[in-house]
Amino acid sequence: MMFVGACLCAQAQWAQPMAGAPRTPDGKVDLTGAVPRVNGKPDLSGIWQAAAEPRGQGGLYGLGESPNSKYFRDILSDFKPAEAPLTPAGAELLRRHSQPGAFNPTLNCLPDGVPHADLLPEPFKIIQTPGETLFLYEVETLFRQIYTDGRKHPADPAPAWLGYSVGRWEGDTLVVETMGFNDLSWLDARGHGHSEDMRVEERFHRRDFGHMDVTVTVTDAKTFTQPVTIQFVEELLPDTDVFEHICLENERDAGHQPAKAGR
Repeated sequence: MMFVGACLCAQAQWAQPMAGAPRTPDGKVDLTGAVPRVNGKPDLSGIWQAAAEPRGQGGLYGLGESPNSKYFRDILSDFKPAEAPLTPAGAELLRRHSQPGAFNPTLNCLPDGVPHADLLPEPFKIIQTPGETLFLYEVETLFRQIYTDGRKHPADPAPAWLGYSVGRWEGDTLVVETMGFNDLSWLDARGHGHSEDMRVEERFHRRDFGHMDVTVTVTDAKTFTQPVTIQFVEELLPDTDVFEHICLENERDAGHQPAKAGR
């Protein structure tokens, strides 16, 4: 409780009114206001967090910490279990990741991948410039670069947790194509994995000041029998900012876990 209190105090000190935001007569940010624009394009800049669905049980991993998106929990939640579009290799990955004691990268302070990082019940900041858009994730203090300067994907990118992202505008929608992943990240909390061949398309459409519609399509023939498309909403968090988060700092959970053979 002392730790939680310290965090809340720190956030209160960092919070600043959002400059230029439309406001209602009572001074609150009007989240249904007009979309801000820069050079004729929607400005996606701001602090965002994935909207959570109402649910009967607790939040993160069902333990009650943070309400979260169903896709954060299970990227295939729109499918019935018997109809999940998994290849034998994809099903085997899920089986291995579901075993007791399986190594979970995010629970061991390794980065979240794409699109899992956009679905976290934690905020991230978008900074939009003419030739590049930056995603600054609060969790693990990660950054992601989306190049919008007309370049193509490299022919043979070095495998990375967040891949290599190239974006373009289609009308008022920013379309981001990402490839060049390693095969280490999980796509959701349940443990669905992927191969290095995975490609991800994200479509970001800011429909008003406080809401951004996102459509994500994951294509990976080694893991899924068909492209998997999900749709969710990012909600603006006004009058705040992202903060430093170092997962391994003051970590004390490992000492309470059962000892494993050979350690």
